[in-house]
Amino acid sequence: MAPLDAAAKAAPAQPAEKKRDKPVALVPNFGTEVHGYYLEDLKVGMTAVYTKTVTEADIATFAGVSGDTNPIHLSEDFAKTTMFEGRIAHGMLSASFISTLIGTRLPGPGAIYMSQNLKFLAPVRPGQTVNTRATVTDINHEKARITLHTQCMVGTEVVIEGEALIKVPTRNGDGAK
Repeated sequence: MAPLDAAAKAAPAQPAEKKRDKPVALVPNFGTEVHGYYLEDLKVGMTAVYTKTVTEADIATFAGVSGDTNPIHLSEDFAKTTMFEGRIAHGMLSASFISTLIGTRLPGPGAIYMSQNLKFLAPVRPGQTVNTRATVTDINHEKARITLHTQCMVGTEVVIEGEALIKVPTRNGDGAK
């Protein structure tokens, strides 16, 4: 027997590598585990904020998804000739951050957007950061709805302002009409 074979025979046996179980994906039960605030948990004055910097990719993607290929959003040469003197993001792109806030933070998952009015007060330019805020201004317990004051700002300048009506799940799930 070769010396290497003898050494291998003399070495203590290594335990077989333990077979690892695949990790189990922790998929939430969307019916019971994923929800935002219930109507009963909301109070007038509650506020949430969402912040997003508008990128070139955001503008191009929004143009593709929405079909809004107005050159004021996509062509610097064209946009320089307009009252804005340069490219601006789609107003509805910035307004969509309100939807993000409502669906993910206040009231959060389970909320249904019923209506929204908007006033576009100033443009948002590529690279600017939009701070979106929603504040509960009214609660209608009978209809399981809340009213939110909505606002998008760049720095201290209000660029979009409005009001949203939202249907909110109730703790007992009766879903008032």
